Amino acid sequence: MARIEIDEHSGFCFGVVTAIRKAEEELDRTGHLYCLGDIVHNSNEVERLKAKGLITIDHEQLKQLHNVKVLLRAHGEPPETYRIAAENHIEIIDATCPVVLQLQRKIKAAYDSNPPEEAQIVIYGKTGHAEVNGLVGQTRGQAVVIENSHDLDKIDLRKKLLLYSQTTKSVEGFRHIVDEIKQLKPDGRFESFDTICRQVANRIPNIREFARRHDLVLFVCGKKSSNGRVLFGECQQVNPQSHLVSDVSEIDPAWLEGKESIGICGATSTPRWLMTEVQKYVAQLLEKENPGSSAGE
Repeated sequence: MARIEIDEHSGFCFGVVTAIRKAEEELDRTGHLYCLGDIVHNSNEVERLKAKGLITIDHEQLKQLHNVKVLLRAHGEPPETYRIAAENHIEIIDATCPVVLQLQRKIKAAYDSNPPEEAQIVIYGKTGHAEVNGLVGQTRGQAVVIENSHDLDKIDLRKKLLLYSQTTKSVEGFRHIVDEIKQLKPDGRFESFDTICRQVANRIPNIREFARRHDLVLFVCGKKSSNGRVLFGECQQVNPQSHLVSDVSEIDPAWLEGKESIGICGATSTPRWLMTEVQKYVAQLLEKENPGSSAGE
């Protein structure tokens, strides 16, 4: 019977672990807590915490709240959010990831010490992503966000350029952008800062190796996870027999036919319990096809 293995490197990064721990501690005490945005980009985990009393709100709803507690998730928030909270007497439970918080401080310091008419802060990241919104907020909305080389025309090459990266972007992608900007700006007034979280970045080589070891890969993650899309793409590159599923309901039993080794992995937003649930479900499917056999990690 096929061997089933869960990737030991997959699952929540430490920033998400901390955010969920802080949420659960407050929910255990009071049974009620607001969270600004999905605490993690995984609907299964969001629903689990919702059942415990976590209420997800958006920024417009935040403005209407007074005298309550609100959790800020690992992605971080712009200064405006803290201002609104102070005005509305909202107690913040700040779960901003330390790596993101450090990056926010670096960008704010760079913005404060470089006049906008002389220098431009550029952020390599996903437009509209919560972390990126928090980073742009450190510059009073002046930073330019680029997602790929097609966005380079947004940059003002007449100014000194300071390039930073969203913490969850790929190192390869960042280096490519650096090389592109260097070619466009021969005057040398360009500084780049690799601000990518290595706990996340190191998952790319790890997940490639994991995908290579198996006949079939089930990549478990939420539809909103940008990190998940990146990591799943890495799986597909090395193993075409890779499938992205959000939960057991999306697994096609036909995928398992003739497979001797099945790998289960996920994004930094994928809870371990969900990967375990997928592992058990796959084992049950295999048991039906091969009564009397057993599968394990």
